[in-house]
Amino acid sequence: MFFDPVYFLFLAPAMLLAAYAQWKLQSTFAEASQIPAASGYTGAQTAEHLLHSGGIYNVSVEFVPGELSDHYSPQEKALRLSEPVYQERSLAALGVAAHEAGHAFQDAERDSMLVLRNAIVPLANFGGSISWILLVAGMVLASAKLVYIGIGAFSLTVLFQVINLPVEYDASARARKKLLEAGLITPEEDVEVGKVLNAAALTYVAGTLSSIATLLYFLFRAGFFNGGSNRE
Repeated sequence: MFFDPVYFLFLAPAMLLAAYAQWKLQSTFAEASQIPAASGYTGAQTAEHLLHSGGIYNVSVEFVPGELSDHYSPQEKALRLSEPVYQERSLAALGVAAHEAGHAFQDAERDSMLVLRNAIVPLANFGGSISWILLVAGMVLASAKLVYIGIGAFSLTVLFQVINLPVEYDASARARKKLLEAGLITPEEDVEVGKVLNAAALTYVAGTLSSIATLLYFLFRAGFFNGGSNRE
């Protein structure tokens, strides 16, 4: 597979999009990081303000090392912000912090898509850990059965990423709405915040398309697109 030119034909568009999405996110975040928020709030203060104003007091706002490593843990009820977001007072920091707060609101409201996403996480992790072993072993051993099982396992990872897309877009929509309602950004600042969140969303889209392209490649190699001529 790794030396199969057909694999790269399937993956090339998604790989190009992923590279562009990563560049777009980094450049957009860097640009918005230079724009101070009129409210003067840090990312941490923004997250706490939005959570408390929304009646959520059981979620802690914590610092986490790294850059763009921000995330919300529904199991631990912890909203973790990276250094550039936690302590900075920029529009980029406010946007990312509010996005993670959006996930906390989804969790508090038992949002159906978030519940579904969280439920499939163990299956997706398991599928992702064994799928490549099964797929490569199946191809090396010319075992269609192993390939089919590997495809099924990898499909769980793809399913997770597809389900995750609307969850992320909804969190971003909530972020912008709540920032405006709380008066933490002006309509003019919302434009810049939107650029950051849209750039972040593009990385999820690129990752999902890459996984779908990989799945299509394996289906192609398994003979699903030519009447099953490659199947045992």
